Amino acid sequence: MTTVLAHVHPGDTVYGQVGDASVPLRFGDLPDEYQVLRDRAALLDLSGHRLIEISGPAAVDFAQRLLARDVEYLTSERCMMSLVLDDSGQVVDQVLAFGRENGLLLESSVGAGDRLIEHLRANNDEGVEITDRSGDLTVLGLEGPYAWGVVGRLIDGELASLPFEAVADTVWNDIEIIFARTGFTGEYGYQMIVPIESAADLWQASLEHVTAAGQEALELAMLEVRQPIPRLETAGGANVIEIGANWLVDVTKDDFVGKEAVLAAFESGQGRRTVGFSGGGTVPEPGARVLAGGEDVGEVVLAVRSVGLGATLGLARVAAELAAAGLEFTVEGTGVTTLTSPYIVPKSWSIPII
Repeated sequence: MTTVLAHVHPGDTVYGQVGDASVPLRFGDLPDEYQVLRDRAALLDLSGHRLIEISGPAAVDFAQRLLARDVEYLTSERCMMSLVLDDSGQVVDQVLAFGRENGLLLESSVGAGDRLIEHLRANNDEGVEITDRSGDLTVLGLEGPYAWGVVGRLIDGELASLPFEAVADTVWNDIEIIFARTGFTGEYGYQMIVPIESAADLWQASLEHVTAAGQEALELAMLEVRQPIPRLETAGGANVIEIGANWLVDVTKDDFVGKEAVLAAFESGQGRRTVGFSGGGTVPEPGARVLAGGEDVGEVVLAVRSVGLGATLGLARVAAELAAAGLEFTVEGTGVTTLTSPYIVPKSWSIPII
């Protein structure tokens, strides 16, 4: 799936394939885009996120069974993030669920739409209607400590002060849009679900107030606050407990697909855990061995060069008793230190919305 905004991106935009979507990795220089996101505000092309409508009399019951968090009382003024699991407790996707009057609207993670739709349809015992809305709707994002100011200038100042995970149906330039306070990076974040035929106009209007940032800057900022990126963290069959995404699962629900497997993993106390690390050497590849005192204790899950830290930042999966901050490990001959999250303190945490 190619981004619907490709025709209004700069000519030198660098694209990459993420799952089933071709996404803009960067529009220019990664450090510059990262600094814009962390210091001011960035415009995000989130059209690689698939929008899937679940409707019909049993829509809420279906979503309650398929999503790992409790969505039974999700109204049209709220959204929430949840995992979708298979029977074995493996992550199918991490979704944003929007309450709608006739059911729910699910937003997939980047490039995971095909897999999510296939899973939903395969488990449709309730006979609900599952509709891929990505042919007529797409998503734009605003993220950064001053994103709220952009919202005020672009649409309506009152929208900037929406509580986290609040949703409002509003109008921009006579176009109806779904506007939500969300966020992936710990900074102020907003999403605009807009008809595809109006997406380019909204994109270009937004650029009068803000600079665009690509997927690389977004995912770096996500990693820095330990926002899960399941497609990069679940290699090797790691379960919810091992990747540290427990907060996206509500085990108090009566039932959901994958619940028994999650409870079994939690109660066993076995398996490995994921911990952040930083070091000053090269960026190791996923699978690189992690050593403690010369003994192999785990492996690198992912690693990048962090602009904010000026060092390598990564995740490692190690024995549970070693998943603690302040420990010294060796990766590819270089010393690294485990960290507590967030690894970068978002600027938004100290900036109130005026």
